[in-house]
Amino acid sequence: MFEKRTGKIGGDMDKTKTETQTKTEIKTEAEMNVVELATFYVGDALCGMNILQIQEINKLMMMTKVPQAPDFVLGILNLRGQIVTVIDLGKKLGMGETDMSLELRNVIVNSTGSSVGLLVKKIGDVVAVNLTNKEQPPANMSGIQGKFFTGVYKKENGLIGILDINKVLSMEE
Repeated sequence: MFEKRTGKIGGDMDKTKTETQTKTEIKTEAEMNVVELATFYVGDALCGMNILQIQEINKLMMMTKVPQAPDFVLGILNLRGQIVTVIDLGKKLGMGETDMSLELRNVIVNSTGSSVGLLVKKIGDVVAVNLTNKEQPPANMSGIQGKFFTGVYKKENGLIGILDINKVLSMEE
């Protein structure tokens, strides 16, 4: 009544399964260099950082000044019970003070167990980039701000400077 089947069909299925797995593995390897950059403006410069490094983005809130802090430290704020140090990213990068406007945003990032807010002029788009296309920063980015960038990514209408958030958040100038 019941017929015993041979392993031939299963063998073909195993072959197909192996081919599918190989295609998936190849695709995954190619995608490993693709990251999403959250972009924002510091002055007129378009900068970006890996979106996974960002905790949240919000409007600037009421801050408390910190006596004897470096000039780029604007103050601290209480974000749902968490103390966040807010820095003017333009000042930190040597690109001038960030002007107050309605588009001003605070990019909250985690750094060694504490949160830091990066004050930026305005938020841009989220851009998926392949890091194999990352280029060295141009010569005019050498000075103080050059050390804060790992490279640049070319877009159709300009460049995105890729921030090295660890260097930005180090207290050494």
